[in-house]
Amino acid sequence: MNIAIVTGSAGLIGSESVRFFSEKFDKVIGIDNNYRAYFFGENASTEWNRKKLEEQIKNYTHIHADIRDYAEMEKIFKEYGKDIKLVVHAAAQPSHDWAAKEPLTDFTVNANGTLNLLELTRIYSEKAVFIFTSTNKVYGDTPNHLPLVEQETRWEVSPDHPYFINGIDESMSIDHSKHSLFGASKVAADILAQEYGKYFSMNVGVFRGGCLTGPQHSGTQLHGFLSYLMKCAITGEHYTIFGYKGKQVRDNIHSWDLVNMFWHFYQNPKQGEAYNAGGGRFSNCSMLEAIALCEEITGKKMNYSYSPNNRIGDHIWWISDLSKFKKHYPEWNWRYSLNDTLIQMYEAMLQRINGKS
Repeated sequence: MNIAIVTGSAGLIGSESVRFFSEKFDKVIGIDNNYRAYFFGENASTEWNRKKLEEQIKNYTHIHADIRDYAEMEKIFKEYGKDIKLVVHAAAQPSHDWAAKEPLTDFTVNANGTLNLLELTRIYSEKAVFIFTSTNKVYGDTPNHLPLVEQETRWEVSPDHPYFINGIDESMSIDHSKHSLFGASKVAADILAQEYGKYFSMNVGVFRGGCLTGPQHSGTQLHGFLSYLMKCAITGEHYTIFGYKGKQVRDNIHSWDLVNMFWHFYQNPKQGEAYNAGGGRFSNCSMLEAIALCEEITGKKMNYSYSPNNRIGDHIWWISDLSKFKKHYPEWNWRYSLNDTLIQMYEAMLQRINGKS
């Protein structure tokens, strides 16, 4: 039997992975304890998504467990052992601001939880492919020291800089920068994942995401930029822009496109390889540009204000260079544009608000 394990299975990337891999594996085991509601409140609960998965995916089994609990995780890996062919680790505490409230919780979820899963994979399923969803925050605030040029609606890197054409590649240093505590805990997990690949010759891929997004996202003020923005656009809820004149740039990758990267890696895995994973030059926007798009799609003016205080460790300009991944996996490409993604979000949120999903 071929089994895939997905942590954070009711979240954005987790649920996309469940749906994607349920068509390619005999069984998918999801691990999720809805800690997103603990992090960000009941509005961020993923219970609605868990219920959908259990109702719609016949070969899906959900396990309510905490990745920090080694004994509970070991029960799962012991039971399924070498039938486990893929582990997609998407569970995390994902917010800069929240990490500063409870540093111990943040670190144990992001770092210790990742270590538990890597070690159990090594012991019980050493041939499995292990996918770790890291973050571009491992680079800290180093991108903010690039030569940036202010334009009408966005910041942009200087046209004569090497990053102008394709964005930021994996050669950027992760040292000597301010990461936020969240960024630091993800650095620890990122390096652990690489080391298990290189030291133990395990099939480990590290994907340093930009803004991961899609219609299944339970966005909140502290995490889930596009999703929360669209929610505010639909409901009229107030939205606050934090710093950088609202011209800070993010690249945005649809959850399906990211999971499709996982699939390509699975078919020809490397040992401890790290990839930047975002929308690149194909799909990116500033806050002001995203607001304009949301207003266009909803037909409503947004209720927002500006605070000059930027979030600690926040990037002014980030666009991922995916050249390395594309060189390794030339058949992969993006499917969903920024506009496609926002329209999907709009339609999915309307259904949820109206109680149809």
